[in-house]
Amino acid sequence: MSLSFRISARDGPARAGILDTPHGRVETPLFMVVGTAASVKGLTGGELRRAGAEMLLANAYHLAVRPGAPALAERGGLAAFMGWNGPTLTDSGGYQVFSLAGRRRLTPDGVLFNNHVDGGELFLTPEKAVEIQTLIGADVMMCLDVCPPARAGRGEAEAALRLTHAWAGRARRSWREAGGQALFGIVQGGLHEDLRRESAAFLAGLDFPGYAVGGVAVGEGTGEIRRIVSLTAPLLPEDRPRYLMGVGTPGDIIHGVAAGVDMFDCVMPTRHARHFQAFTREGRLNLKNAAFAADDRPLEAGCDCETCRTASRAYLRHLAALGELTAMILLSIHNVRFYLRLMERLRSAIPRGRLAEVAREYAGSDRLGGRLP
Repeated sequence: MSLSFRISARDGPARAGILDTPHGRVETPLFMVVGTAASVKGLTGGELRRAGAEMLLANAYHLAVRPGAPALAERGGLAAFMGWNGPTLTDSGGYQVFSLAGRRRLTPDGVLFNNHVDGGELFLTPEKAVEIQTLIGADVMMCLDVCPPARAGRGEAEAALRLTHAWAGRARRSWREAGGQALFGIVQGGLHEDLRRESAAFLAGLDFPGYAVGGVAVGEGTGEIRRIVSLTAPLLPEDRPRYLMGVGTPGDIIHGVAAGVDMFDCVMPTRHARHFQAFTREGRLNLKNAAFAADDRPLEAGCDCETCRTASRAYLRHLAALGELTAMILLSIHNVRFYLRLMERLRSAIPRGRLAEVAREYAGSDRLGGRLP
């Protein structure tokens, strides 16, 4: 079985749909929980399922470094290796072109990394990235691209675009659709609207099964992120899934859905949990704050997660003050469920034309109620 996508309802540009993958069906708009190296930090597969997770994201660069793509293939692929057995998506390593800029060298053929584990060399070409992800066995694979920094000047952004386009063509030619795994193209162009338009048109011409908006949330402000998303999402083919990479806050996700995006991922739910922060509709709570020491309420009224059913803010503040791993786990459970409940609300609202109501309900969710420690 290969990937298929159909739109079942609309609310303006927003879409609700069904994405069928070799490892199962998922509903969109969809949030993919991030398990970069085949692990969602602090959470088991069972906890993720109970939280409502449908699809996980991992990173091909990290998995190629360890345990290695052949080792994953020998063990039935990423989903089986993790004990997840549900749909997965792998990024190609293009983000590491940005995040590991001091450990890589770009060439027309690909990118040479001195990996972050032992300094060994890993040379990723567009074809090698497809080969690695095929071995890993993800339902959705991403083309190798060049992600420039947010403040890249026009020359740097355009050079990244040219490499991204050349590599997309090579990846498309090396991909074997008969294997059932889908390959998505990634739109780049930085903050330059004409480059974004050019990239979307070029990639649409390559007829990928899906498309992503890349190169956002890499240092630019909220307004710039949303400007680029609003511009780019409607330029992507109407009948293919649209994926906004690495974004973001609850408000960013609602904005993306309203612009016509179908798929999202972000490390925020678990990363903020490791800093003892909880997402709520009224804003993020910093559980290291002494104000919660005598607060016997759950993190969020009406939340059905295990943490809100069993742990008070006072208890979580006690654990956070001690730096306990238990606090990080309990907050990860809540934050992941918060994001997935948001997606459930969005999916329910779109067929009824009530997306704006959800946006109002979560209008305060991006506020920070206390600084990170």
